[in-house]
Amino acid sequence: MTPIFRLTRVNTEYFIDYSQFKCYKISMTTAAENTEEIRQRILQAAEERFRVYGYGKTTMAEIAKDSAMSAANLYRYFENKLDIGTFLAQQCMAQQLDILREVVRRPGLTAAKCLEEFVLAKLRFTYDSCLCEDKINELVAIIASEKKEIVHQKMLAEQSLIAEILSEGNKSGEFDIADVLKTSESVQTATVKFGVPIFMSLYPLAKFEKMAIGVVQLLLRGLLKH
Repeated sequence: MTPIFRLTRVNTEYFIDYSQFKCYKISMTTAAENTEEIRQRILQAAEERFRVYGYGKTTMAEIAKDSAMSAANLYRYFENKLDIGTFLAQQCMAQQLDILREVVRRPGLTAAKCLEEFVLAKLRFTYDSCLCEDKINELVAIIASEKKEIVHQKMLAEQSLIAEILSEGNKSGEFDIADVLKTSESVQTATVKFGVPIFMSLYPLAKFEKMAIGVVQLLLRGLLKH
């Protein structure tokens, strides 16, 4: 093995010969990737346990065991169980917003049709994610109670997308809306039930879709230019 430096003798004194010194760049990419992989493994283990046993009956020690690590090591990645639950909720919200964003920017849709597809997409995502999963509904209720700020952030993001639809409707001449922001808030309020997980077990999806379309048609009567 070649040494990284060499001692040179000069008149019985020794000096480090820095001409032989080589610099090595240490990449942090692998470490960062590993950290993210570990966090995702923890989140996956926690989600599976939450679905089976519920948030309240799950402990950090159990999540650590399912993640193949010690409880002490788990706390290096998440502060507590609520922290894990919050990350899971944020991931779910981000996925839904991505789907809704795609609907809003989908080419070829009129503003009226876009609004209908937007509400249906929100409904279908919520229905598919939470149908009859009482344990997940427990987590949703806890996040809504303990982490109101992330729920408000998600609602504001959704409202912004609705405002985008309404603005496009004004530009195309479909709508005649004086206050887009206020109207977008009202539209969101009128359709909020189609994005609430605890309601999803009440009806079959087909009935929910019929209800959603009916609400959108009622809203359009007030939005369309006459």
